[in-house]
Amino acid sequence: MTLAEKILAAHSDRKKVSAGEFANVKVDVILSNDITAPIAIREFRKIGVKRVFDPAKVVMVPDHFVPNKDILSAEQTKFMKDFAREQGLVYFEVGQMGIEHVLLPEKGIVLPGDVVVGADSHTCTYGALGAFATGMGSTDIAAAMATGDIWMKIPPTIKFVYHGRLGKWIGGKDLILRTIGDIGVDGALYAAMEFTGEAIDALSMDGRFTMANMAIEAGGKAGLFRVDQKTLDYVKSRAKRPYQVYEPDADAEYARVIEYDVSNMEPQVALPHSPANVKPVSKVGNIKVDQAVIGSCTNGRLEDLQVAAQILKGKKVHPEVRCIIIPGTQQVYLDAMEQGLIELFIKAGAVVSTSTCGPCLGGYMGILAAGERCISTTNRNFVGRMGSPKSEVYLSGPAVAAASAITGKISSPDELGL
Repeated sequence: MTLAEKILAAHSDRKKVSAGEFANVKVDVILSNDITAPIAIREFRKIGVKRVFDPAKVVMVPDHFVPNKDILSAEQTKFMKDFAREQGLVYFEVGQMGIEHVLLPEKGIVLPGDVVVGADSHTCTYGALGAFATGMGSTDIAAAMATGDIWMKIPPTIKFVYHGRLGKWIGGKDLILRTIGDIGVDGALYAAMEFTGEAIDALSMDGRFTMANMAIEAGGKAGLFRVDQKTLDYVKSRAKRPYQVYEPDADAEYARVIEYDVSNMEPQVALPHSPANVKPVSKVGNIKVDQAVIGSCTNGRLEDLQVAAQILKGKKVHPEVRCIIIPGTQQVYLDAMEQGLIELFIKAGAVVSTSTCGPCLGGYMGILAAGERCISTTNRNFVGRMGSPKSEVYLSGPAVAAASAITGKISSPDELGL
């Protein structure tokens, strides 16, 4: 069995499962946020049960429109918070919260071998920990809150092997953008994406979270990494309950095996209006930008801010560019502050926000006007994603976003002599 099949078999009390079969799968963590939780709560009420199956396994995180941007978002958050208090769920208030997919691993809520379902498409982020994690609709989440089970079709697995040594400014975002650029936004449709190879072994946990996060942008059901020493070191101080590490079998059957040599790869950029419209940064051309966003559940972790700081140190954001930096959690913000990164960003002319999804989904904290262009470390660049349908979003890693904020056009750090 593949890694995904091993985890799903264990959670459905079966010795073996195969792609295409249906299974009732027990879940370890159920997640929703300030957009999706109210829908799930209303559907949960319709089921007729009084209590969730296990309040310790149901997590609600307000992160999309918080701190509340208007009356409607305040009412959404209050509705969720009241239900969480009534049921005794795991809930994070402003000041303790963060972007959900950065927060849950940091808090040790998700661990290796878990099955995690979330009413948010980027729930697949937790595959970086060797968990099977996938997004679902709010109605499915309501049923999971009531029963602790999900009914699902076992996905096939595509194995991605990355050979070679990563260059100086190359991170997980570049690897996943190149992959999506190669296979397309439906290239892994309803498949588990298993990431391996020597380049993956060298990748940090933050880089792995970034790759797993964007499995959904390739159509994937989940994106998974094998548990290694880096994973164990990450969870060691965070785990507050037992967990089980699963390994794929040597003779596991994969739907496809796709291999890349990433030794000489440039930083990658996804042009409008698709995460699959990918080019090396040197081939993008002279694209002026009005805004740079560094943050989100894709690239709002400490390492991302450290990379941006290396580039912004001693330099100034271009006078015609808004540079918005959003630490993924309070802890990321605090660590960045202790390392002097926040002061560095402000002196460079950037603005630093409290943790929020904010501009990624066109929520607030960086909405684009018609004709404006943004270079962003977020995960989607569909028409109107960050504001006006006549604006444009270009996706990159933090190195390109920071360099572009300085030059005023999409640029590689190499253009700054770095």
